Amino acid sequence: MVDKFFKKLSKKVGFLIGIFTLIFISGFPFVVMFFSSLKTERQQYTFPPTLIPEGGITELTLENYINVLNPEIFPFFRFFGNSFLVASISAFVAVFLAIFGAYSFARLRYSGRKFLQRSIILVYMFGGILLIVPLYQIVVSVNLANTHFALILVYLMQVLPVSLYMLGNYFRSVPYEIEEAAIIDGCSRIGAIFRVVIPLSKPAIIAVYIYAFMISWNEYLFASIFLRSPSLHTLPIGLEQLFYTEHFVWGRMMAASILTALPIIILFLGVEKYMTEGLTAGSLK
Repeated sequence: MVDKFFKKLSKKVGFLIGIFTLIFISGFPFVVMFFSSLKTERQQYTFPPTLIPEGGITELTLENYINVLNPEIFPFFRFFGNSFLVASISAFVAVFLAIFGAYSFARLRYSGRKFLQRSIILVYMFGGILLIVPLYQIVVSVNLANTHFALILVYLMQVLPVSLYMLGNYFRSVPYEIEEAAIIDGCSRIGAIFRVVIPLSKPAIIAVYIYAFMISWNEYLFASIFLRSPSLHTLPIGLEQLFYTEHFVWGRMMAASILTALPIIILFLGVEKYMTEGLTAGSLK
């Protein structure tokens, strides 16, 4: 009995140590970034380096955030608006198309369905760097170069396959008998999708939207190639510009990075409870 107890205790302790070690390794860079954004330029180069200045937290300052939000130094709000526009539209269109495409994979029977379902993931076999030249030639040939619309199409191509895959698997878990009951009561197929499938699949739909939004929000490679006008640049391109300007200091760079990551963090925190409640409600229904 004693040996079994110590074995279980050692496993739990080892598991907890592993978890806390992983959290520390993954979270420590963000802690450093946060405190660096609150330091002056002189405090960034002290040796040995410290998270908090020698004078304590009273020496921390919001000056870097104020400078980043100053349009004369860094047009943060313009870049933020461009990123939000591109990310929100591409995520919404991806979810909208994925709902109907995934439903067809999960419920309908037609020739070539299994081939299409398996082949959509093949797009991820090709890295973004391999697709830049052909995609840029296509964008230029249809006069969409230097537009947000071209970027939305490219992001849609990136996130739609996995969106179809995720929603298709979730739709299969929704009992088909519920849809049949709705159709018997007079609903059309489209009506059953909007009245039954979508309400029961809210957790998966939200997860897909967050994924698509996050990919589009953080994307740098295609945005740096397709967008030439500074007025159209997104936040990742803006951060690169800040790095090479006379206004670059490490504190401002860290502050701008924190503000760039903030919408994703808020999005996760805002829907976490809703996702859990939606999943529970869907299972009960």
